[in-house]
Amino acid sequence: CFVHPLCSYLFPPPLCVRPPVRLFALPLVLTRAVAVPRNFRLLEELEAGEKDQTGDGTVSYGLSDGDDMSMSSWIGTIIGPAGTAHEGRIYNLKIHCGENYPNQPPQVSFTSRINMSCVDQSSGDIITRKFPKLGNWNSSTTIANILVELKNLMSSSENRKLQQPPEGSNF
Repeated sequence: CFVHPLCSYLFPPPLCVRPPVRLFALPLVLTRAVAVPRNFRLLEELEAGEKDQTGDGTVSYGLSDGDDMSMSSWIGTIIGPAGTAHEGRIYNLKIHCGENYPNQPPQVSFTSRINMSCVDQSSGDIITRKFPKLGNWNSSTTIANILVELKNLMSSSENRKLQQPPEGSNF
């Protein structure tokens, strides 16, 4: 059996029985990172959310509708950090990943009323120019990164002591 190095890696002998057909030559040096298709990226994020890979359990997220084949509509939850006006509060968010995600940032808004410097008080939308994770978007940023950063901003000096709306109120 002719064994091509890549073929033997993917298919150990005796599955590899034919010489490979060379359709194109690969360059020795790849100059660009491979772009992961949108749905593959979102599936990875969904799996990470289901496994709670964000750390301490105070941030969670998932699809808002399990039948959403486009994986566009997501929900997130943040439990307010200790030692702040947000302590113990549960904040809900909606996240919309458009057709160009992850090359363009998702739209993120709180559905639970919250008083924070980066949140539009009339709609709950995140103000991108006041939230660097969205304003300076990087395609490697994930939904989990956004939620964790929002939780960290709740502890910042400008947000930690802001008076909050009554618990349970929504935008």
